[in-house]
Amino acid sequence: MATLPGLPADPDDDPAAYVGLAADAAAARARARGWTDVRTLPPGTIVTMEYRAGRLNLEVEHGTVRRCWKG
Repeated sequence: MATLPGLPADPDDDPAAYVGLAADAAAARARARGWTDVRTLPPGTIVTMEYRAGRLNLEVEHGTVRRCWKG
């Protein structure tokens, strides 16, 4: 997908690389790699479909990242 002019771009980072990490370590790593908004969510949390550039979502179960996606 092409970047729209004037909108910030997501960091060049692979969300799959966060799966299996401890939640605290994953959040620190994401911020160090340029993600401006990192949110942790328990499994099954209802979230809006609004895409926010620079946001990384971490689905965390028992302190471990189980799923990760942009926006």
